[in-house]
Amino acid sequence: MNMQDIVTYTIESDINAIPRVSLVLDQAMRANGFTEEEILDTQLAVEEAITNVIVHGYAKSPGTIVITCRTTLKGVAEIQIEDTAPPFNPLTIPEPDITVAIEERKIGGLGIFLIRQVMDDITYRYENGKNILVLVKKRG
Repeated sequence: MNMQDIVTYTIESDINAIPRVSLVLDQAMRANGFTEEEILDTQLAVEEAITNVIVHGYAKSPGTIVITCRTTLKGVAEIQIEDTAPPFNPLTIPEPDITVAIEERKIGGLGIFLIRQVMDDITYRYENGKNILVLVKKRG
């Protein structure tokens, strides 16, 4: 049997709640042997995803965000971010052209690009009126 730890944390759509989410991730991942870099990458990705939900998804009407972190002894951290904002699949955002001069780049899309760079797997689904983004980080 594969042992796993599951931590669920619910926040209101408030940027000031993000540091508490990062702390929860740090504790859960550290307890399962993830490196400092793996933890920081995951925190960065989760912060970006939550910020996008707050700034874009809940721009017109605030809501809650449920973050579930599952960590296993086999070295996998799976973070599920769930919200009731209008349906939006961030994986449909095209990769930004980072070869273009910064002044000429389109605004936006870098958060998702960053998440893709630091996580091992990302999936999205819309189910029962909820956006569900799952970010996976593998240890080592």
